[in-house]
Amino acid sequence: MTAKAAGDAIPPGCAVIEVQVAELRQLFNSIDPSPFQERDLDPRAEEFIVGQSRDLATDAPLALLVHLDRPAGRPDEAALLREAIHFFFTGQADAARRRLRKLFRDGRVSLAIGLVVLAGCIALAELVSGWGGGVGEILHESLLIGGWVAMWRPLEVFLYEWWPIWADALLFDRLAAMPVRISYPAAVPVGPDAERWRGDWPASPLEPGGQR
Repeated sequence: MTAKAAGDAIPPGCAVIEVQVAELRQLFNSIDPSPFQERDLDPRAEEFIVGQSRDLATDAPLALLVHLDRPAGRPDEAALLREAIHFFFTGQADAARRRLRKLFRDGRVSLAIGLVVLAGCIALAELVSGWGGGVGEILHESLLIGGWVAMWRPLEVFLYEWWPIWADALLFDRLAAMPVRISYPAAVPVGPDAERWRGDWPASPLEPGGQR
């Protein structure tokens, strides 16, 4: 018996992230009071999806396939799920870019401070170098070392810290644009199991049995 599916078609060549849940609400943070389409992902679901996407080819488009253990419910639940997933990862991409902008601002301030300290240390080192003797040499070398140590933070920012955040923003952009598809069980349930979807959100609270 062929499993039923709904949602976006997954184009050939996509790197597919597959998730299996009993109910859609397991994908989302249960304590978030936001409307369905604006809820945060459950931290474990987010970690799994992001972790899987990091292991896939960086040049391939991504797709999400959710294997759902309950039968199909609302006809628009796949579209609602896609909207919620895209909304969440768009927010993550925006947050990553805000972190990057803040990091560069902090880096520029650190660079200005470091350059002032370095210039001051070099000037003092030249001053004490004329004292002669071992004390003058020790102070000269210590001031030079201290001046270059002051440059450690801006160098760390502009050489190492920015690119992982930038890579995260690009990854979240890919996740925010991926097609989302739901696969339902092949067997058609009967009795109470056929109505399980009514207890799962995104069932509308206006629907009989729906929950907020």
